[in-house]
Amino acid sequence: MSQSFTNSMREKASKLSLKVAFADSEDIRTLKSAIILKEQGIAKPILVGNEAKIKELAEKENVSLKEIEIVEPEKSEHLEKFANMLYEKRKSKGMTESEALAIVKTPLYFAGFMLETDLVKVAIAGNVSATGDVIRASIFTVGVAAGISIVSSYFIMVLQDGRKICFADCAVNPDPTEEQLADIAISSARNFASVTGEEARVAMLSFSTKGSANHPDVDKVVAATKIVQEKAPDLLVDGEMQADAALVASIGERKCKGSPVAGKANVLIFPDLNSANIGYKLTERLAGAEAVGPFVQGLKKPYCDLSRGCSVDDMVNVAAICSLMA
Repeated sequence: MSQSFTNSMREKASKLSLKVAFADSEDIRTLKSAIILKEQGIAKPILVGNEAKIKELAEKENVSLKEIEIVEPEKSEHLEKFANMLYEKRKSKGMTESEALAIVKTPLYFAGFMLETDLVKVAIAGNVSATGDVIRASIFTVGVAAGISIVSSYFIMVLQDGRKICFADCAVNPDPTEEQLADIAISSARNFASVTGEEARVAMLSFSTKGSANHPDVDKVVAATKIVQEKAPDLLVDGEMQADAALVASIGERKCKGSPVAGKANVLIFPDLNSANIGYKLTERLAGAEAVGPFVQGLKKPYCDLSRGCSVDDMVNVAAICSLMA
């Protein structure tokens, strides 16, 4: 089922065929994924980095980069412009013009400004760089989306029966505030709908359902639900609710009668990183679901972070799904 899902994502992305910048290009996995993206028409890959080193790696590994664009930051006509952009964004934080120039020469930041200026529609890194470095570069270049306070992440869990459920935030924020939790819900709903084409039905999860327990952790979820309803009134969202009420129709009807979400939720917002990370791994290992992701969200434009242990297929799938987020 997961293979069917990712194949459908690749097919959808191929209809867009967007330009995708890879900031960690001195890696054979990047080169191989770029070739697949190009040959299958899924995206137009652009390799950002030292051209000589990239070509040397390609020759060593006996792969052809014919018709794949390589952009070397230090030789680019956009370097000075990007350095000025970074300086203007960060001068209030004490960054100097010379510091901005040095930083923009690095592929992580150069790719980010390619995204910010619409030279590409997606930027991808993380197969070599650490997650913290990728997220910092994305915030410094494209920044967070309007009305969103936090960068977060989501997984799409593909169940054995073919259903797709969004889990968030499983990878970034240990203990979000009620405002941040609300923004994670809004970002997740938007991305789930964009990627799958399904209407998002968002359950704000807790160990309590509609006041069955009293605790500050429950209060946070209740408050976050109200914030989502105020900020995104057209979104189908309900909470607080337990996972069984969110997913099982008979239980949802009994515990949350009349809810537009209970029993049929497809976006699950966990109250903290502990529960989210544990939840997705239990679903993966015990229910045989496939976890597709995580995908960074909450940014103005899609700058996606890979796992350093990712495969070539993972990189192709991330490029496809992030193209649908653009």
